[in-house]
Amino acid sequence: MSIAFTPAPAADLLTPDNHVLMLIDHQSQMAFPVRSQDVAVLRLNTGLVSEAAAGFGVSTVLTSVAAKGFSGPFFDEVLDAFPGTEIIDRTTMNAWEDATVIDRVNALGKQRIVIGGLWTSVCIVGPVLSALEQGAEVYVITDICGDVSSEAHERAVERMIQRGARPMTALQYLLELQRDWARGETYGLTTGIARKYAGGYGIGIVYAKAMFGAQEGGHAEAA
Repeated sequence: MSIAFTPAPAADLLTPDNHVLMLIDHQSQMAFPVRSQDVAVLRLNTGLVSEAAAGFGVSTVLTSVAAKGFSGPFFDEVLDAFPGTEIIDRTTMNAWEDATVIDRVNALGKQRIVIGGLWTSVCIVGPVLSALEQGAEVYVITDICGDVSSEAHERAVERMIQRGARPMTALQYLLELQRDWARGETYGLTTGIARKYAGGYGIGIVYAKAMFGAQEGGHAEAA
């Protein structure tokens, strides 16, 4: 029996309009004790995801924990991407137990949720497991998460995967939203974010353009 494949994307790939992004507790006090990765890299990855979501018009929920009393302000990279956006402050470590957060998620009306934040083993495990139990499809951007040790972060990621969460990275998130270099309306946005945040890949884009006038996919970059 022959099989006829078709040029079509998998249903579980992300698009700008098929999910809600939740950024949880990317705050100064929460970042101080992070040891699972360099905090500077964590901030770059968080900035990449924030600008990608804002640029592609992704429905986004921002939530903090004890912002005034203990944990401090959100990363500037998030605030700059979402100026004027309400940040829902909570007392609960598990954002999925906060009625205001869930009201906001429900209002957006999407079953697929992408989550990242601090710390992986507490404020990310909680909502991920809770959302999965209630029937959500959950993706975790693991490199915008961090914890007090690599052990804590890795065990938390394993626990979430065991329950059905789908792990991904910040750069993967950006490129999955673009997915086709022929999409000219967001080509400049995508390559611009990559140049700014994506380390060696971003430097490579700058180099290729400066030295050879080259573009991803042969596309003529928007001005």
